[in-house]
Amino acid sequence: MTDTVLLWFKRDLRISDHPALAWAARLGRVVPVFIVEPGYWQLPDSAGRQFEFVRESVADLEQALAGIGLPMCLRVGAAVQVLEDLRVETGATHLVSHEEIGNDWTFQRDRAVADWAHGAGVRWHELPQSGVVRRLSNRDDWARHRNRYMAAKPIPVPRGDHGPQLRSDAWPNLSLHDYCPDRQAGGRTAGLATLDSFLHVRGRTYRKAMSSPLDGAVACSRLSPHLAFGTLSVREVAQRTSVRQKAVRAEGRRDGWSGSFKSFQSRLAWRDHFMQKLEDQPALEWQCLHSAYEGMRPEIPDAERLDRWCEGATGVPFVDACMRSLRATGWLNFRMRSMLMAFASYHLWLDWCPTGRHLARQFTDYEPGIHWPQVQMQSGTTGMNTIRIYNPVKQGQDQDPTGVFTRRWVPELEAVPDMFLQTPWLWPGFDKLRYPAPVVDLEQAARKARETVWARRRGAGFREEAQGIVKRHASRKTRLPRKRRRKDDAAQLDFGF
Repeated sequence: MTDTVLLWFKRDLRISDHPALAWAARLGRVVPVFIVEPGYWQLPDSAGRQFEFVRESVADLEQALAGIGLPMCLRVGAAVQVLEDLRVETGATHLVSHEEIGNDWTFQRDRAVADWAHGAGVRWHELPQSGVVRRLSNRDDWARHRNRYMAAKPIPVPRGDHGPQLRSDAWPNLSLHDYCPDRQAGGRTAGLATLDSFLHVRGRTYRKAMSSPLDGAVACSRLSPHLAFGTLSVREVAQRTSVRQKAVRAEGRRDGWSGSFKSFQSRLAWRDHFMQKLEDQPALEWQCLHSAYEGMRPEIPDAERLDRWCEGATGVPFVDACMRSLRATGWLNFRMRSMLMAFASYHLWLDWCPTGRHLARQFTDYEPGIHWPQVQMQSGTTGMNTIRIYNPVKQGQDQDPTGVFTRRWVPELEAVPDMFLQTPWLWPGFDKLRYPAPVVDLEQAARKARETVWARRRGAGFREEAQGIVKRHASRKTRLPRKRRRKDDAAQLDFGF
């Protein structure tokens, strides 16, 4: 008798290049399952914009599965209870899924699922879907492993036998009030269209434009939410990009495409690098990578500063424009993400945990494995990265020289002359504006933050611990593509792609 196999979809909402689907099809009759877990969607780093993106992606996945004769079962509830109910209903003896690089909640949930599977006599097969390696002993050969994975042929869609057709729950209304009018649409269909437009139309100026919050919204690939929730695999994106790279080289073109594709491929590699960090050290979600920074900032943040930062009302125009844009679109280019985090951590001196959770809720493309290492990098708590305190006035002048982006999102400044746009408090007419003064003195706050952080770095034992961190998180034998030495490539919060 053929075994029944539960195929559990999580952050892998596609059927193409899907190792878990192919493995399940080899084991027996497949029952595809997606579980809406209300507990996850109540977390402080989850949001309605992500929930809606997933809903659209699951609907697209359901159609794709039906096309290969595998009707999907949708259930609502806690994973362990749902899986046990399905085991009883189907007699399943195997559970197949991809390894998930998620937050601590999903890690603990997976541990509970592993305990259930062991007790229920169900064999759980977890397969990698990226270059991240579980239970990695050191980083020495990691890049080589990652490159081999990316070079392998994408896994074809199998034609498996389907198990018993089960009832599905209705998609729940979890009352996640999250107004994001310009959020990207979910689903593989939308992801493929986005990839195609980047590779053939939008991506030519990627290398030059990705630092601009205005130009980057078009020139960046905008694939990050599709990679985060797996409607596209990183491998297929990398390989399709390689095909275009070869075509561009064959044509001898020198119009920006070649350099842009090279930068994009490099960022795909660094994406896996940062996700490996959280896989190796899950405590990065709540614990400073370098212990010297524990307790450096108040555990309970200044309520007014936090609220004004979250609302885009700090009185610093470019910071407020970026936050308001992010709230409305669910996306922001990488440099501006880094600036928002650094401004909160240095100028406002807010602890990175609550501000990191707020940004996680704003990003449709929230990927824990990238997000938390990058949050710490921009907050100066890793012990191995340069302390980078952005000047938000200069960032506005450099990245929005015409003021179009700032004026769009901070219309209160419409009457302010261009020369005062990023420093409206210096304009003689500032008192007539309905816009607040800066929440802090920028120069004074930056100076105090820099002095405090460097004082920690000079403490006893700091260097020894930092060297150990570098040893754990860096490869000595094989390396990823070198990041270009440009100021706009220096910081990559959530990448933003």
